[in-house]
Amino acid sequence: MHELRRIIGYLGHYRRDAILGMVLVIVESAFEMVIPILMADIIDVGVKTRDLDFIFRQGILMAICALLSLVTGLAYARFAARATYGLGARLRAAEYERVQEYSFANLDHFETSSLVTRMTTDVTVIQNALNAGFRPMVRGPVMLVIGFALAFYLNTELALVFCAVTPIMALAMVFIVRHVGPLYGVLQGTVDKLNDVVQEMLTAVRAVKAYVRGDYECEQFRRVNQGLAATSEHTFRFAVLNMPVLYVSMYTATTLIMWFGGQMILGETLAVGELTGFLSYVLQILNSLIMISNVFLLLTRSLASVHRICEVLDEPVDLSSPADARTEVADGSVAFRDVSFKYRADARERVLEHVNLDIPAGSTVGILGGTGSGKTTLVQLIPRLYDVTEGAVLVGGHDVREYDLAKLRDAVAIVLQKNVLFSGTVRENLLWGSNKATEEELLEACRQARVDEFLDRLPGGLDYDLGQGGVNVSGGQKQRLCIARALLKHPKVIIFDDSTSAVDTATDAAIRQNLAALEGVTKIIIAQRVGSVQDADQIIVLDDGRVHARGTHEELLATDSIYQEIYESQTHGGDSAAESARDGLAPGSRLPHGEGGER
Repeated sequence: MHELRRIIGYLGHYRRDAILGMVLVIVESAFEMVIPILMADIIDVGVKTRDLDFIFRQGILMAICALLSLVTGLAYARFAARATYGLGARLRAAEYERVQEYSFANLDHFETSSLVTRMTTDVTVIQNALNAGFRPMVRGPVMLVIGFALAFYLNTELALVFCAVTPIMALAMVFIVRHVGPLYGVLQGTVDKLNDVVQEMLTAVRAVKAYVRGDYECEQFRRVNQGLAATSEHTFRFAVLNMPVLYVSMYTATTLIMWFGGQMILGETLAVGELTGFLSYVLQILNSLIMISNVFLLLTRSLASVHRICEVLDEPVDLSSPADARTEVADGSVAFRDVSFKYRADARERVLEHVNLDIPAGSTVGILGGTGSGKTTLVQLIPRLYDVTEGAVLVGGHDVREYDLAKLRDAVAIVLQKNVLFSGTVRENLLWGSNKATEEELLEACRQARVDEFLDRLPGGLDYDLGQGGVNVSGGQKQRLCIARALLKHPKVIIFDDSTSAVDTATDAAIRQNLAALEGVTKIIIAQRVGSVQDADQIIVLDDGRVHARGTHEELLATDSIYQEIYESQTHGGDSAAESARDGLAPGSRLPHGEGGER
């Protein structure tokens, strides 16, 4: 219930609409509950004495009560809708903003499909529960209390007959809710799996078609879809028992009351109008119990979604800026001081072990190593995408944990191993680097990244629509656009994580030449080709998470066996050797398997 109260707290300024809606439901219910008393008076007084004026007056009062009930009901609908959909919008916004604060480690705790489900389906479940349950949640208890009070006012003996049936209904409701509650959590988990399969298929649809694996994907979807159907059937098979139990109880109570009421009428201890009015209240009470039971079922399902949403909101963000954070990065110098790292605290092996490096400001550093050697992990520690497990990473002479995260990441640009472009135009994507960049600055960055070679051929140039994820350009063009975007940040440190793997050798050389002209910017280049880093001031060779060797191209070529093998395979090797070289690994090299470079 603490989580439920927390979610309701997200109503914010819509709380006023929710309170007004509750007041209007209470007023509407009060008007409706007056009508049976007026109807009983018409039968017992007006009809019995044949007083048409009395019948007419009571009829007008009934019509007024019905009209006021209608007006308040319509007003309630307006305020309830504002509160319900306002809460849904605020919950989605809160989840989305929270995810933006996550570090890479936080994101590792959730499947992408699960986050999508929690922001859409789970919020919709809560929204629907509030939309469908708001009125009965307020109206049910109000009508129950007023109905019982007026039923006892009309006839105590008959009210006691009805009270005997109520515990049976309550026990049945408790049994159903306790059994169904856990099943709703399982149901939402099954929805996660379905979304995961759909997302994976849509993301990799080109590979599916290229390998003619459509039938396999359909079978995967069929299996998960049938699992969702079976889970839904099992869950709702118990949930729908609610209505039969309640209706059996309702008709049993009505039959007993009519039986005892008829006996009392024959014994002249009860008037016909009283029995009619009493039956109206009985039906109101039973309907209120049905409403309350439905609210419990809606609440039970929504609690599973509430818990899943609170997991997103309560995920402790493991990377944050310190209270007295530094806001200025002095220069682009980078240093690793006895750095060790593992992705999870309970992991048995470290990805990086005892790394010590010094990279002067403005220098160019190349990083080579086989798959799984920790190249990408190493550079992700510089903009603090992850925190070190042991040791410290220094930028500008200070520990990265001392900086304001936004300021640090503004000073460190990284072109990720996997190219990421967003839906929109070339201009809109480049402005991610600097939203205040002028036309001249955009074109200069395009020239430095060799985007100008194909920009003129794109219809609209900078205003060409790249499509979702940049599907309208090739892999090499994506890489060059990502490099241009990073250059627009005017960073003190720029990291290229195998960012030219999809471009030809001549373009790669031209980009390196342009980058070399950047003054005061530290350039760290992860590459698979020796040619991409051989002109660097320093080349670092990683092996199994450790620094195996460092030096210039000439020094490593003369002293390091691994570097010699990589260089030999790329310059003099055959076809098979060349294939190995593209993975940064010479034939027979002892570098391990694991983390690989994206193409």
